[in-house]
Amino acid sequence: MAPRIINAVTADHRQIEDCYSKVLSSPHNDEKTWWQNLFTWELARHSIDEELVICPRFEKKVPEGRAMAEEHRREHQSASKTLTKVKEQLRQFQDMIPTNPQFEPTHKALVQDPLQHIHEEKNDDLPKLEGSLSPEDSESLAKSLGRTKMFVPSRSHPSAPIGPP
Repeated sequence: MAPRIINAVTADHRQIEDCYSKVLSSPHNDEKTWWQNLFTWELARHSIDEELVICPRFEKKVPEGRAMAEEHRREHQSASKTLTKVKEQLRQFQDMIPTNPQFEPTHKALVQDPLQHIHEEKNDDLPKLEGSLSPEDSESLAKSLGRTKMFVPSRSHPSAPIGPP
């Protein structure tokens, strides 16, 4: 049995959280840089993947799905507590070196919005989406999510559009 969409997205979330922790806990700058690059890659891929694959499915399958999709897109592009857009924060972080005094504060600030987003998705949005899909459609959407990840950028591009063409 192939993974369903809720499992695929949850696995992405766990990977992002794991990379975040490893950036902070790595004892050497080379290791921090390695995890920083992986964190940047995973968060950039996941954000774009959701915008291209998940949001359109919300719009088609879930009651009030258009509003949910727009909220997701806003969260990916919206202002955080520091009034810096998440994608722009990721762009700044991906170019920092671990010895920069702003490295850890930027990393910690960057993850606050995505962690809240992950919590909301896990408890509300993904169960709604999963409930609106047949098992086959859910598995197909999970496969689509995986395929799309192979083609999306590995770095943040804040000026990129937030919806499919």
